[in-house]
Amino acid sequence: MATELFSTYSYYLDRTARKVKQYAQRRFNAENFDITVDQWLIIKSLNNDNDMNQSQLAEITGKDNPTLTRIIDILCKKGLTERRAHPTDRRCFVIHLTDTGIQRVKEWSPRMAEIRMQAWKNMTEEDFINLKRILDTIYKNLDEDRDEQLKNKNT
Repeated sequence: MATELFSTYSYYLDRTARKVKQYAQRRFNAENFDITVDQWLIIKSLNNDNDMNQSQLAEITGKDNPTLTRIIDILCKKGLTERRAHPTDRRCFVIHLTDTGIQRVKEWSPRMAEIRMQAWKNMTEEDFINLKRILDTIYKNLDEDRDEQLKNKNT
């Protein structure tokens, strides 16, 4: 394929990601969830693997440290998460999903699944498999390039 055709992929990825996030946030607001899409990502991640340190949580969610710190501060104020001393390293802490946070995830998860499925309306499981394969390939290509740059920098 022509380079010009490939050069538009990032536009389509960004446009679609923004649309998905905007749609979800509108639905969250309409249903009075009192949470943002980014906050949901954090508590959902903690529900899957509670008591992560901030670096682990940043890696899993793709959030930079300043953004993640701000989101955690808000979630702590809402009583959904709390910072706890790390069990073996007194210099750091872990982010813990509180009982209230766990209850909210249980309560909201079915509605969140319905919201996410709106994007897949009129598409098949095969469509999903193909999209995932393509996105994974793009991710891997960029990861390999990053690894190669780091290797060249260190030599």
